[in-house]
Amino acid sequence: MLLVPLAFELAVQNPAGARIAREAGAARIELAQALALGGLTPSRGTLRSVLAAVGDGGPEVHVLIRPRAGGFQYSADAIDVIVHDVRDVLAAGAHGVVVGCQDETGALDREALARIVDAARGASVTLHRVIDVTPDPIAALRTARELGMRRVLSSGGASQAIDGIETLRALVAEAAGGIEVMAGSGIDVDTVAAIAATGVDAVHFSAKRTVHADGGVRMGSASDGVGGYEVTDRETALAIVAALRAAETSAA
Repeated sequence: MLLVPLAFELAVQNPAGARIAREAGAARIELAQALALGGLTPSRGTLRSVLAAVGDGGPEVHVLIRPRAGGFQYSADAIDVIVHDVRDVLAAGAHGVVVGCQDETGALDREALARIVDAARGASVTLHRVIDVTPDPIAALRTARELGMRRVLSSGGASQAIDGIETLRALVAEAAGGIEVMAGSGIDVDTVAAIAATGVDAVHFSAKRTVHADGGVRMGSASDGVGGYEVTDRETALAIVAALRAAETSAA
């Protein structure tokens, strides 16, 4: 059964995306840069511009804190960077942070996450999709709940959330209201209703498209600094929200 109305979060990279999120009625923004790399910590200037774009009464801004691409096992130096970034973005006005790290076994790095949650000083902390690459997502959810994290973002262990529906249902059952479960990864107009029907607390999507700055002539690659870049697509975002709301209406 669908929750009515189900909260949704839009992943954005800039103020233009933030304004689309506000227009669409998002509860939250996940702010990152380099979504093509899985997302990295955005600049302080980007955060300030996005906070100004959403304004009073707009979506909450939750900042992805990820110092590099390439997995989630971090050195002590990298954990220090994460802790400093958490403090900095919250001091700058962010409403929450999105984090995750693993130990050498692939399980959540409980000690590091405890430091990160402590650094947040009571602000909302979301565990990102590191949960989907741990050996046991249910055990990871329990750890996140015990650490006082607010929610987990999961695709149910699959590349696309639509393929992880059974695990998402299991996560919802295990959470039992003690921590929120938000589904994300590949959610679109065709899949949002089925994913929402798992009983998750929220859905997360990016609704992004690629812009080629060369006017359509594709010269070089992103690694050359001259390839395409991604933006939030307004029509796609609004269409996904419309599909979600239509499914809620039919289930009511």
